[in-house]
Amino acid sequence: MNSFDWHKEAKEQWNEKVNFWNQSSEAMWENGSRKPIIPFITNHMPKGSYVADLGCGDGYGSFKLYQEGFRVVGLDLSNEMIEIAKSKRKNERTEFLQGDLTELPFQDQTFSGLMAINSIEWTEHPLKALNEMRRVLKKDHLLCLGILGPTAAPRKNSFQRLYGSSVICNTMMPWEFERLAEENGWETIDGRGVYKQGINEETVTHLSTEHKQALTFMWLFMLRKR
Repeated sequence: MNSFDWHKEAKEQWNEKVNFWNQSSEAMWENGSRKPIIPFITNHMPKGSYVADLGCGDGYGSFKLYQEGFRVVGLDLSNEMIEIAKSKRKNERTEFLQGDLTELPFQDQTFSGLMAINSIEWTEHPLKALNEMRRVLKKDHLLCLGILGPTAAPRKNSFQRLYGSSVICNTMMPWEFERLAEENGWETIDGRGVYKQGINEETVTHLSTEHKQALTFMWLFMLRKR
């Protein structure tokens, strides 16, 4: 009998990573792989929208949304992440909750926007998480979701599955996620790649979307709830 508890293991592993993540998150959002995300969102979502940051970690991305004029609630599976988010953002009008992407603690059609960056890959059942996102989002409103691309080093977290080990990283290709979304009530309205050093927009401008995705560290989707 397999006693592996994905939910429990994921929570424990992210609690262990809290200090590493907290030391890295500001640099990622300000100058690293997550720098393009907020401009991508502000190009599509009107300021003032009530947005949930799903998989918020230490809350730095939530803070960036707040800076841009959004009303924000951040949610993360790790209670340690949420404690840091609360302590660092206590003077801002941003709420933080501990919770599971596959069982979101919000009523139907609560939000006018969602952000989920590299978080759906850490769920055992990504479609269940995606359906929960759809449930809590208002009709015709938008979800910005980031998927690790083929060149992303964090994908190594799923490598041990090839030896039959239980892992908590459910990696998928961007084009696989896009098909999953479009078969389950979402419309892709925009996308953009985040690339490692050596690849830039000029390098890939002539390529098809699928070929662009194949070179990415991360692919950002802008999805509309149908």
